[in-house]
Amino acid sequence: MPKAHEHWKVLPHGNVTEIDQNILTVIGNIHMPLTDLPRRMTVARLSGGRLVISSAIALDEAGMRRIESYGRPAFLVVPSDKHRLDAKIWKDRYPALQVVAPEGSRKGVEDVVPVGTTDPQFADQNVQFITVPGTGQQEAALLIHTKNGTTLVLNDLVGNIRNSTGFGGWFLRAMRFAGDAPQIPRPVRWTMVKDAAALRAQFLNWAALPGLRRILVSHGEAIESNPAVVLTVLAKSLEMAEATTA
Repeated sequence: MPKAHEHWKVLPHGNVTEIDQNILTVIGNIHMPLTDLPRRMTVARLSGGRLVISSAIALDEAGMRRIESYGRPAFLVVPSDKHRLDAKIWKDRYPALQVVAPEGSRKGVEDVVPVGTTDPQFADQNVQFITVPGTGQQEAALLIHTKNGTTLVLNDLVGNIRNSTGFGGWFLRAMRFAGDAPQIPRPVRWTMVKDAAALRAQFLNWAALPGLRRILVSHGEAIESNPAVVLTVLAKSLEMAEATTA
């Protein structure tokens, strides 16, 4: 895991894009030992113009102005201790931010930035913070409801990288961060899935949400084609893996 940044450091990233009412997203890129890995930041706008920043990425000044014009950064969600790279520098830039992390990742996150809460009160029924069952409380997700439907924001639980090439692409495919369909990456299964039955049940609960429109993942493309079916298939893969190891 790369060392968390101490000073504002802008790595390669794309444009800040509004993908739905009150939702911004931006894709960045981070160099890892064997490959470059895409990463995603998601911004949800709450009532009163407050913003929830999930899996923060330091942007250039044009990108930061775009976010600031959208609202006031109020919550900084660090969805796991693997996604703390830019957490400290965001907190330094916006000292009033309340840092949020799931309980199981709190200690790791607090190695770089103090955590304000593991149970945020957004005071807005359209945005929900969820500590994902079955992950040992290590992973967080967001549900964002708009008039157009529901967006599920996941972190490392699902990989959906499609344009991987070369040796790095081979490695990402071998680890199931990349492939022809969304998958649960192998490192996630090995280190984070503590209760496959509980996680499977959560996937199925999300699949049953009325109006589920898309799934945003930290590593890979947005899942907008049949997201409920994708979750059902992922739940089935957990069931099959559990049966294989039983």
